[in-house]
Formats: sequence, C-alpha cells, structure tokens
Amino acid sequence: MKFDGRKTSRVKMDHRQSVNLMGSDGTWQRSCILLDVSQTGAKLEVEGTLDVLQAKEFFLVLSSTGLAYRRCELVWIDGTTAGIHFVTADGKRKAAGPRPATAQNFAHGK
Repeated sequence: MKFDGRKTSRVKMDHRQSVNLMGSDGTWQRSCILLDVSQTGAKLEVEGTLDVLQAKEFFLVLSSTGLAYRRCELVWIDGTTAGIHFVTADGKRKAAGPRPATAQNFAHGK
C-alpha cells in the first residue's frame, strides 16, 4: 500500500515490531520500533541518542540472533523518528523491484 506520497509500497506495522540499529563496526547499538517498511527503506522510532546515526552506514538488525539484517544509511531525522534507505552489496541504494512489499518478504530478505 502506498501512503505519504512514497514511490514504493510500504507496509505499516500494526503492532510494535522491535528492531535494533548497530554500527557497521559493532561499537554502538540502538533499540528501535519499526513503524513502516518497503523494499527500499524503512521508518523507525529510535530510543536513545541519535548522534550515532550520522555514521555513513549501519545495520538494521531484525532478529535477536543477528541473522536477519539490512545494511542501510540515514536519509532523515525528525525528533525520535528516522528514515533509512537500504544499501545493496555494491554500495548503492537498493532499487525498487516490481514485487509489492510485505512484512514477510522483508523479514526473509526477499
């Protein structure tokens, strides 16, 4: 479903989905609530200070074991809310594909 004038479909979370942000070098971590997600990015409510998000890249960790994660970069901050873009292996922002975004596809890396 598209909302907020987005180019790609986003899935709005009906329940609090806890995730973490972690520095690419592993030196910092922040707890977050996933507010919405698409194939190309997400909107998060971040707990704690946001100064560490100025890092060029960091990880969105989706599982408690760290096995499900996405490399990302900060796009915007508004108070405790942040927008992020997912980065591909070649270092570019992830391009939107023809598949609609679903929470299940996102969690499984599809």
